[in-house]
Amino acid sequence: MLEELEVRDLGPIHHALLKPATGMTAITGETGAGKSMLLNAIRLLSGVPARGDLVSPGSKEAWVQGIFTQEEGAPVLGIIDQAGLPAEDDGQIFISRSIPVGGRSRAAVNGRSAPRSLLEGISSDLVTVHGQTDQMRMANPGRQRDFLDAYAQDEHELAEFRLAWSSYQSSRKRLDSLRNQEAGLAAQADYLRESIDRIDQVDPHPGEDEDLHQQRDRIEHAAQISQGLRMALGALDAAQVDPDGDGPSVSGLLEQAISALEGIGIGGVFQESARRLRSMNTDLSDLVFTLSSEMDDEVQEGDLDKINARIHDLGELTRRWGPTIDDVLAWRDKSRLDLEDMDASPEKLQELQDQCSHDRDAALKAARALSRARATAGHTLGDRVSEELESLAMAGAGLEVKVVQQDDDALDQHGLDDISFLFTPYPGSPQLPMGKSASGGELSRLMLAMELVAAEARTAGMKPGAGNGQASDGGGDVLPNQNQAMRESMTFIFDEVDAGVGGRAAVELGRRLARLAVTSQVIVVTHLPQVASWADAQFVVSKHDGQSGGVETVVDEVADETRQREIARMLSGSESTTSLEHARELLVSSRL
Repeated sequence: MLEELEVRDLGPIHHALLKPATGMTAITGETGAGKSMLLNAIRLLSGVPARGDLVSPGSKEAWVQGIFTQEEGAPVLGIIDQAGLPAEDDGQIFISRSIPVGGRSRAAVNGRSAPRSLLEGISSDLVTVHGQTDQMRMANPGRQRDFLDAYAQDEHELAEFRLAWSSYQSSRKRLDSLRNQEAGLAAQADYLRESIDRIDQVDPHPGEDEDLHQQRDRIEHAAQISQGLRMALGALDAAQVDPDGDGPSVSGLLEQAISALEGIGIGGVFQESARRLRSMNTDLSDLVFTLSSEMDDEVQEGDLDKINARIHDLGELTRRWGPTIDDVLAWRDKSRLDLEDMDASPEKLQELQDQCSHDRDAALKAARALSRARATAGHTLGDRVSEELESLAMAGAGLEVKVVQQDDDALDQHGLDDISFLFTPYPGSPQLPMGKSASGGELSRLMLAMELVAAEARTAGMKPGAGNGQASDGGGDVLPNQNQAMRESMTFIFDEVDAGVGGRAAVELGRRLARLAVTSQVIVVTHLPQVASWADAQFVVSKHDGQSGGVETVVDEVADETRQREIARMLSGSESTTSLEHARELLVSSRL
């Protein structure tokens, strides 16, 4: 939800700081005072293109910042974490945007520069704006499908279909590849077979080339090795080189030194020195044994020819499929798998065709199950939204959600369904696609009704149409069960939702906004006191003479008596005793 919105030098607003309520917040004020700039600030944080003419006259740039809070595990936290812009430990996300008079705007997430596309990507998980221009997005069939799927809670059916569709796409891709490459497969398969056969004939082993090079070096330098070993062993222990020799060994001399030190009979440095010499003598004995073993490991000259021939064979392999023997072996193993896929025999082709047909049937079956879930939910969604519209001063208006299952040939990654939201704004009006058949106010109320019904389904936590045990407020409206309701992280913003509404319908409008605010944060821009009175917090946007002589917009929170006077002003344009009393009664009665 939106914890804080700060605006600087945006249009007529030189500075404003809003801290909306967690429930419902009303933004009120005279027409033309600048309420639209607050919505523009939200849209800028959502990644919409920026315009230099939004900057306040005389300023170099405008700046807006929103602080959002998300619960642990929210999808948006994963998105920004993958982008290297992790949220604070408490789930806070800082999004800012600066718009210069000339040049490109700059965006930042959690204090680091971020592309505007990232703001567009995460905004759908943070805030939904229902204004006249924003609501046109719901005319998009993809958004309507997503809304219906969310309402239907068809995650299981969607997951089953996506898995089946993925398998079908994989088998179809292999089949298409086999068919498209059939002309050149024979030559390529022959090359792979010959290459694999050649490698198998040589039969290399991992690291064999390095071992052979070491053996060759030993043979080629046999004389130097022999001479060096004899000299080293002669110096350490002459008996290792000449059994008849009687010269002392280093090991024997060390033993004499050890015996002499131990014979002193006094501990301390003498005993420690003897211990160290004994350790050295042990290491020396191991070394002499190792070197003498090397004297016995003589390689015949004839072995050099075999080694060179083997190195030549291995070198041929590494030049073609290397650079190392390990690379050659990896290439051979992969080529064997590729060869299986390139086997263009009739049997292989038929096998892939059968697999593809099986996978398509499975995808169609899953798509039909998804279609049934969508159709059931669409019928319930249309009925419930039409009921809500009746209470929003739109008697006779209705929404029909049509889910038409198309022919099998129309199967795609979304299923088989042609989904359309058809709205009837007034009795006798023809059904027209949503977004093309209503005014801004009517669309706002339609979206409010849709969000209310969707929130009701989410709060119930079960499929639409199932018994949910929710309580009624006595007027036919289902209220969220307070024991089950969990406040969501989404922020809903409504503009123009009160256009053409008054009297009792205005009260019902405010009450339904407050009902949505039980589970989600709601911000509404309104001219109606009957709507504003339901809010948990209220901000007034007004114009004042600026310090520089011009007019600037100020945003102030009103509460208690100040709010009562604002409600009175909205009721009658004055703060008379009668209007103040009416405002007090309205604030007291506007409670769920």
